[in-house]
Amino acid sequence: MKQEKYVAYVGTYTHENSVGIHIYDVNVEKGEMKERKVVPINNPSDIVVSKNRKFLYSIADEGVEAFAIQPDGDLIPMNKQWIGGMRGCYVEVDDENRYLFVGGHHDGRVSMMRLEPDGSIGAIADGVFHKGMGRSIAQRNFIPHVDCVKLTPEQKFLCAVDNGLDQVKVYRVDYERGRLKLIDIIRGKLESAPRMIRFSRDGKYAYILYELLNVIEVYRYSVVDDTPVFEKIQEVHTVTNKEEDVCAASGMEVSRSGRYLMCSNAGVNSVVCYEIDAKTGMLTEKFMTKVNSDYPKMLAFYPDEQHYLTLNNNSNDIYTYQIYYDQGYSLQEGRSVKVDKPNCIYILKLEE
Repeated sequence: MKQEKYVAYVGTYTHENSVGIHIYDVNVEKGEMKERKVVPINNPSDIVVSKNRKFLYSIADEGVEAFAIQPDGDLIPMNKQWIGGMRGCYVEVDDENRYLFVGGHHDGRVSMMRLEPDGSIGAIADGVFHKGMGRSIAQRNFIPHVDCVKLTPEQKFLCAVDNGLDQVKVYRVDYERGRLKLIDIIRGKLESAPRMIRFSRDGKYAYILYELLNVIEVYRYSVVDDTPVFEKIQEVHTVTNKEEDVCAASGMEVSRSGRYLMCSNAGVNSVVCYEIDAKTGMLTEKFMTKVNSDYPKMLAFYPDEQHYLTLNNNSNDIYTYQIYYDQGYSLQEGRSVKVDKPNCIYILKLEE
């Protein structure tokens, strides 16, 4: 049987030695990554690939940039566009490649960008600045900070996770007119600092990661009378009580099969893997691993779900771990991959 081919795109901060998006050839069975080249771009702190796998969109200092994905996984620059505010930190694209959505940490803005038929980025369709001030008991910077924007599974609504306001604002997306309309708010606890949201593969459950509380909240998700409904059903802690004061929950991903959810914890430098109950969406811890790195900002499952990797922002490296689900642990596999300030990753299967 012919082995499937994968590439990994790793976005980095480029204020040190990195110059852009690093492209790696991925050996899924061995859990290995070998760098092929680096595509120049300024501070690609988040990236996303279109559902048709033809285009990659990235945050850049100039706004956002589009790349055409070649058959071998190489990237060809297409164009750049300003997003109507300060540089973004998170990017999302709808399944039909109509719009690009950008979250802004620095100015609390959600931008909606038109996409052209050839995949390039068009003009700004809409933009919303979050307003207000979160409550603070720890002198935290509690002005609006949009750290994540994520479409709901049926693509009707956009969830904007605001780390500063302790809220997830939910917008209705008008694809015809290119507009965003606020219709709901999920309110987190005081000083919770929501960081990101993910949905289960069947679209029935949502998971919100809170950076300062080191908590994952589980919600039952549905659409009733064309309105999104989030019903909280569980709350799990990602670290022990003794670790909470020195930890910041940083990354979270759901495996491709939908069976597992994994979270990384900066500060204590650990990864926790949960099994997702297919009937209830609730989480049960499978294992916790202290990782051999500093500040695992993000993480990712390998496609076969037998390995995972951590992107370590302070130690400037990527480590791979093999998973032993039945025994309840994971172990480091091979040597680290050296890369300056890794922030995000997308593993793409190449067309045959």
